[in-house]
Amino acid sequence: MSSTRISLNQSTLNMCYIRRQFLPDRERSLNVKISSGRVTRASLNVEVESPVEKAASNKSKEAMEAAAKFLVGTYARAPIVLSSGKGSKLYDLEGREYLDMTSGIAVNSLGHSDPDVVKAVIDQANTLVHVSNVYYSVPQIELARRLVESSFADRVFFSNSGTEANEAAIKFARKFQRHSNPNEKEPATEFIAFTNSFHGRTMGAVALTSKEQYRSPFEPVMPGVTFVEYGNIQAVKEVIRKGKTAAVFVEPIQGEGGIRSATKEFLQFLRSACDDAGALLVFDEVQCGLGRTGCLWAHEAYGVFPDIMTLAKPLAGGMPIGAVLVTERVSSAINYGDHGSTFAGGPLVCQVALATLHKISNPNFLSSVTKKGEGFKRKLAEKLGGKPHVKEIRGLGLIIGIELDVSASPLVDACRESGLLVLTAGKGNVVRFVPPLIVSEQELDQAVEILTSCLPILDESSSSN
Repeated sequence: MSSTRISLNQSTLNMCYIRRQFLPDRERSLNVKISSGRVTRASLNVEVESPVEKAASNKSKEAMEAAAKFLVGTYARAPIVLSSGKGSKLYDLEGREYLDMTSGIAVNSLGHSDPDVVKAVIDQANTLVHVSNVYYSVPQIELARRLVESSFADRVFFSNSGTEANEAAIKFARKFQRHSNPNEKEPATEFIAFTNSFHGRTMGAVALTSKEQYRSPFEPVMPGVTFVEYGNIQAVKEVIRKGKTAAVFVEPIQGEGGIRSATKEFLQFLRSACDDAGALLVFDEVQCGLGRTGCLWAHEAYGVFPDIMTLAKPLAGGMPIGAVLVTERVSSAINYGDHGSTFAGGPLVCQVALATLHKISNPNFLSSVTKKGEGFKRKLAEKLGGKPHVKEIRGLGLIIGIELDVSASPLVDACRESGLLVLTAGKGNVVRFVPPLIVSEQELDQAVEILTSCLPILDESSSSN
């Protein structure tokens, strides 16, 4: 915004009303001369909107009004209209800069406008965008090869999103049980999932999601799901059953659930319990996979490997893609026509995913994520440790959560007003950091400073409740 010097007479002062949010203390100064108890001259240095800036502001207002008119109201959006981005920074229509610690909900792992991603989009768009899965395309085959070579898996099925990947995993698990037990009249069809889990919004995936508010408006959802306390080995022992349990779905690190990490002991138990029961072990790494923890796959840190792994968010640098990675044993149960998707694994998105995977899987890149994550977590502990309302700081790599004893929403809003974008998680009491993996240490330091400066808002909000 431009800086303008305004001279005010007495009548102007009496009528003047300037909203505080447009005049923070560091941006205003008022010089007043008083004679006989009356203000005779005053000058006020303020930042005011130029005509161009006012037009931009009107554009934001118009955009939000149009959204309210034309979009189904499924999202409680933050009141900003983002228009461009570069690296770890985003900009709204007014040109305000935001430090992005959300990366599109753990999607934009290479930040915004990554040159290799942009080049892959342009080059492939000029070559071939879509052919459907009626035909072969080289980018899809090459991406599947790269995923297999870098993981436990033998085969890949592509989808368009994380929830679609989990939906496919549900079908694959049931088909596997039918294929493996051909003489059983009623093969295993049930699933085990966990408290605080989030697996998606489609009818099968939402049935595996523990939060009742996601399921109850659409009941009856898919039956046969038992929820067990995350990390509770004894509780799993009591419910997993041979001939009944088709698969166990688990996130090695829960994202939406509040950045909760499984223990090695817990995942090892799930592996052996599934083997004993003839069930499949499914790792949902839609949010925590692909370098987010400092390992290419989150489960690598535990040394435990699944039968199926679902991926999505960061795989194609911001473009929609999902993937289901499976062993040959699982793949052998799937026949032509058992599942499919028109758009999934198209040449364009797969070429972009190849460029993204190439950068993320570089050992030096992954070690930088580990280093930055450790430093970030340490600085958060130094600045926030012992502060009122801060209960715990947890996470691994660049998936970090700060659990509060109050709602995190006022803090998230205050951070946004100060130029920092963060998310909530858990029961709304966790501040979630999932920044682009290319974020710099200086930007992480800046995020800590802004968060710390905004923390007192929690005292104000808790005292007003």
